[in-house]
Amino acid sequence: MLVDVRPTTRLRGDKAVDLTASIQPVLEALYEDSVDLSRLRVVCDWIQYRANFRDVVDVRAILPASTNGTGPGTVRMGPHEEQVEVAIDLRRCSDVPLKTLAREVIAQYQEGRDDGRVVLEPWGPGRESCIWDFNRLYWQALDLWEQATGRMYESALPGGASDARNVEAVRELIRDLFGWWDQLATRNALPEELYVIELGVGNGSQAKTWLDAFVSVEQEQGRDYYRRLHYLMCDYSPHVLELARTTVAGHAGHISSFVLDATKPTTALAFLKYKVFLVYVSNVYDNLPTDEVARIGGHSYLVETRAYLPAEVAATLAQDLHFEPDGLPAAVDKLLRLGPAVLADALPAQFADVPAAVDFWRRTWEGLRLEERYAPLAGLDLYRIAPGVSGELLRPHLESGGDIRMHVNNGAMASFVDTLPLLHPYGRLLNHDLFVTDTHRYRTGFLGPGKYDGSVVNWINGPLLAHVGGRMGFDVRFEPFRHREGTNIVTMTAQVRD
Repeated sequence: MLVDVRPTTRLRGDKAVDLTASIQPVLEALYEDSVDLSRLRVVCDWIQYRANFRDVVDVRAILPASTNGTGPGTVRMGPHEEQVEVAIDLRRCSDVPLKTLAREVIAQYQEGRDDGRVVLEPWGPGRESCIWDFNRLYWQALDLWEQATGRMYESALPGGASDARNVEAVRELIRDLFGWWDQLATRNALPEELYVIELGVGNGSQAKTWLDAFVSVEQEQGRDYYRRLHYLMCDYSPHVLELARTTVAGHAGHISSFVLDATKPTTALAFLKYKVFLVYVSNVYDNLPTDEVARIGGHSYLVETRAYLPAEVAATLAQDLHFEPDGLPAAVDKLLRLGPAVLADALPAQFADVPAAVDFWRRTWEGLRLEERYAPLAGLDLYRIAPGVSGELLRPHLESGGDIRMHVNNGAMASFVDTLPLLHPYGRLLNHDLFVTDTHRYRTGFLGPGKYDGSVVNWINGPLLAHVGGRMGFDVRFEPFRHREGTNIVTMTAQVRD
């Protein structure tokens, strides 16, 4: 039996976790059960997101190579007994009768008993889960969500605002930008049109901060770049873009807006290839679909998931909607395909009006959980991270020594590799987000998925992005965000290698 305690920073100090009290009840439950301890892993995390997709105690199968997992390259080598991983959330385990809960969860798994949960989808890679359909719905119908909650989405961020709105950080960036342009201007190599792109504009506050600072710095330095500036605001949500256009109305003559998928920016912006001096991104990559992969006992695995509603949540929802719990998957599917406004028209017997449909959406999201299991990968070269990016590039990170589980960040990688060709040779991609900067960090803490209001958040695998960027001829660097203490935000910069 292996016990893996990941939140090492919480084992010391005044508020240190009482590890014995946290683990002992689970071990006692395991000793009383018939589970083969030689095939058992106990994994302890500290789930810092209070809204998340995990239970206090979860059991995960580590599928043998003889199973029909959906991981690319799964092979069949004859029957083997599967291994088991028992996962404990150290943050919440003191709030429940842990031994009783662990005994029940493990017994249900061992005996294959149904606990009444309502499964919403089949097993599959994390990036294909319906949690990303909920994530997309959140941005598409953000106005309805905000009306129901009575608060703007930015209030879910730490501090209630994006670090991209830090005025001093923006002014520093613009001064650097002017320096690049001055160098080109002295050689008569500066284009007449100066393009800047922002991916994920939010409500437009950070665009306004940036543009106001641009005008201010220009006046201070006596430059004449504003008249040539083209600022392109890009976002997935038409509602968000409409808010942003209103916010930056004072700069309307320099603004264009595009509704686009952040993972495929060139579908709308290909005409700007090699012309963009700055691509500005903040808190976008952490909100894009991702798989997770793992290395366990010298073998590589894809983490498969399936979303479900716990029995008590499903029973309450079904009772309020006047149908059986097994009717919930169809209702959720309609919600995700049609949106709450149309859902109220499609199912008038269940939803009297749009606010009732939004209430169903919010309650479903709050109760949503993810089952997980490990499906074997026969070869990383058979796995695709993003278009044109082979899973083989995971090898130096996944096989860096010992067991590990990490994000692939497929959506962020797709966005990254599709954005770099837009950059002018003197251009930069600047990104403020939750970046992991050392692969070992995945061995010492939980890094998502969590829930931010109605959306999904995951940390981003920085070393993997840097590896791929380097192979494309770009230097990728990370540094802590310098303008606010206590933040987890890291600034990533990518530019053409000298």
